[in-house]
Amino acid sequence: MSPPLQEWGVPADRAELAVLAVHGRGQDPAFMRDTSMRFGQVPVRFFAPEADGNTWYPLSFLEPVERNEPALGRSLRVLEDSLVGIARAGFDARRVVLWGFSQGACLLSHLILTAPRPVAGLVLLTGGYLGTEPPLVQGERFLRGVPAVVRSVENDPWVPRDRVEATADVLRRAGAAVDVRIDPGDEHIITDEACRSATDLLAGAAARTSQV
Repeated sequence: MSPPLQEWGVPADRAELAVLAVHGRGQDPAFMRDTSMRFGQVPVRFFAPEADGNTWYPLSFLEPVERNEPALGRSLRVLEDSLVGIARAGFDARRVVLWGFSQGACLLSHLILTAPRPVAGLVLLTGGYLGTEPPLVQGERFLRGVPAVVRSVENDPWVPRDRVEATADVLRRAGAAVDVRIDPGDEHIITDEACRSATDLLAGAAARTSQV
């Protein structure tokens, strides 16, 4: 059984959206909580799992997928269990935004592209799909109209620009409304612009949810 999710933000009974917040290698939910403080005021509740040993899989996400097993499979099950827990808190998948940084963004990219489901939005910061080849898009534009913020920096030491852009292309083929931006720099960071764009996505998704 997966460990309990850490939670913060607007109480679940008053939140319009849930956010599944997935940290990077060597981080923990506290990093995601601290980063969320850089977002504006949004009516969401955050839910964050924690990786065993603070690492979701052992090798680079650019390696063949099988080389990151069995840890990758276990981590994907943690995310699935997290979504079940979020549903029990009152949020079905259409009211959930997936947000990850670095290894967390890679894991979420892999999840949404290999196990399609409707979601309220994607915020993928400095990450991309796992493996040596893009995953085949399953289903007919299953992310039709879903907003996706994809961000990175030009010379990130761990995540090549071309993989971020290739991931954005796969998401577009799945129907997502992708907003991709690669800023100058060589640090493994979340920029202020990325936080502002994430806030805009969350506010827009919350507004759409409240009108349903």
